[in-house]
Amino acid sequence: MPPKEPPRRRVPGPARPRNGASGSGRSGPRPPARRPRSAPGRTTARPGAQRALRLGSPRPRLRLVSLGLTLVMLAFVARLLQVQAVDASAYAAKAEKNRYLEYTVAAERGEITDRKGVALATSVDAHNITADPKMFTPEDSKAPDAPQQAAALLAPILGKDVDELVKKLSAPGSRYTVLAYRQTPQVWKQIKDLKSVFAEKAYEDKLKGGPGANVLAGVLQVPTTKRVYPNGDLAAGILGFVSADGKGGGGLESQLNKELAGEDGKIRYAQAGGRRVPTAGGSEIPAVPGSDIELTIDRDIQWAAQKAISDQVEKSKADRGYVIVQNTRTGELLAMANAPGYDPNDLSQATSASLGNAALQDVYEPGSTSKVMSMAAVLEEKAATPGTHVTVPNRLHRGDRLFKDDVDHPTWYLTLNGVLAKSSNIGTILATGQLGKTQAESNQVLYSYLRKFGLGSKTGLGYPGESPGLLAHPKDWSTSQQYTIPFGQGLSLNAVQAASVYSTIANGGVRIAPTLVRGAKGSDGRFTAAEAPEENRVVSEKTAKALATMLESVVDDREGTGTKAAIPGYRVAGKTGTANRVDPVRGVYKGYTASFAGFAPADNPQITVYCAIQNPTKGSYFGGQICGPIYKQVMEFALKTLQTPPSGSEPPRLPVSFKPGE
Repeated sequence: MPPKEPPRRRVPGPARPRNGASGSGRSGPRPPARRPRSAPGRTTARPGAQRALRLGSPRPRLRLVSLGLTLVMLAFVARLLQVQAVDASAYAAKAEKNRYLEYTVAAERGEITDRKGVALATSVDAHNITADPKMFTPEDSKAPDAPQQAAALLAPILGKDVDELVKKLSAPGSRYTVLAYRQTPQVWKQIKDLKSVFAEKAYEDKLKGGPGANVLAGVLQVPTTKRVYPNGDLAAGILGFVSADGKGGGGLESQLNKELAGEDGKIRYAQAGGRRVPTAGGSEIPAVPGSDIELTIDRDIQWAAQKAISDQVEKSKADRGYVIVQNTRTGELLAMANAPGYDPNDLSQATSASLGNAALQDVYEPGSTSKVMSMAAVLEEKAATPGTHVTVPNRLHRGDRLFKDDVDHPTWYLTLNGVLAKSSNIGTILATGQLGKTQAESNQVLYSYLRKFGLGSKTGLGYPGESPGLLAHPKDWSTSQQYTIPFGQGLSLNAVQAASVYSTIANGGVRIAPTLVRGAKGSDGRFTAAEAPEENRVVSEKTAKALATMLESVVDDREGTGTKAAIPGYRVAGKTGTANRVDPVRGVYKGYTASFAGFAPADNPQITVYCAIQNPTKGSYFGGQICGPIYKQVMEFALKTLQTPPSGSEPPRLPVSFKPGE
């Protein structure tokens, strides 16, 4: 049997007419209906069926993305060409500037020592506290007010003003600034500990997702040295001080700054985040240390002189005082003491009056200590001898003035030796009046000797601020000056000049310019001696010996004014001085200058000591009374320190007076 044909699926359509009738009038079975074909790519939706979605072509989108990527790549390539080819050098330079830091390495300052090598000024390790202002910007520090925060933390440690530090930390475009010079290692340790604390907090904050702000990351340090003075105020007037920028600010520190300072070096290195990058290279020019300076000063004698003058200035309630100790044979200064002084380690406690070196910078009328020059002129010109008789009245009329001695007295009958021993102003006027046929000639002769003794000229030390004193030319001397200059009023000098006068007599009449520096030791360890001082003969050896003998009468004779300066076992030559003092503020005479000058042993001179006290207001104001004991105290110490043997003979004791009619 043939297989059965599957039943045809009935397609819904219009209802058929019953009894086989069709709409066309045809009868019989109807042929099956044909399914219309769909057009290619189109589907015929069935009634009630959901229409399917059709995706667009991806090619346009791919083309657009490719075009965008190409444009981006072209922009990168163009920028790369600009950076690496067109502006390569400019960008490289900018990168170098931002990456590398360069700073100066200060050379170690040379020491200043006494004649025995004992340090008077030296240097210790210190730190310049610096900063990189760029690291305090909000971008680098992650804090909007990093300069203000850092300044508040650093100000109490550095002793600086907060606003000043803020200004330095906020400097636009700067990569290096110095916050404080020459701080101690302890100060840097405090800052370093703070930096560690803030760095740790910043790290923890970053781990928690915070910005990790660190306001102290840009604080750095540069190793340097700091000047210290181991003996405090000892010899401060000589040494001076070093200013905050490391340069000599006074005294020998200023005068010899070039030799002491050496030559600074330079270091250049790469840094990142405030830390040095050791593998990034760099360059270094090493610093050359300064030379060590050896002085002629003896520290122990300087101490004795400074203590003696300081005690007496305080006791006398005086303005100030000075003591000079000099080697008579070499001109070397063994001590130069000032009172009051100051401590160069702490200038904040110093007063303007105590700064400087008054022994070289103060000028004043010397009074009777100047008479030794007048007597030297008289003896050298053979106008008189130590035994020449001089009748001294109680008053002497000369020019427009009536002159007197420091005490009223009946007419004195003195030898020239006695005039010096009793320090008679009238006797000195009478003696110097014999230097020429007229007073004008006498003035000119005296002036020439004063100049040869060094008055009116600087000492030759080259010390900053030194004054040469005042000595007018004879044609400019007033009527009164013609008669006051012989006994020490109407001219002025400094303490070192005054000491040099007596050293000249002690050295047989040859003046040796004072010296303060023995030599220098360079960085190579070689010692170079200072140049020999200038020497000039002022008076003959015979005159010098006669003067030395006359000066012994001042101390040894019971009628002398300097008996308080006598030293057992030693022959002492000296001279007292009590001068009217010019008030430096008002420019009028007010108060006194008390002084004493001399040398020992008188028979074999080795040491000169000069003392002066300005405006003593308590107790005596006479030079023999308040400066004579200082002379004795300092001279005794110096003689023992230098192991000078006692005198081997007694003084000759020249006559001081004569009897009328002899």
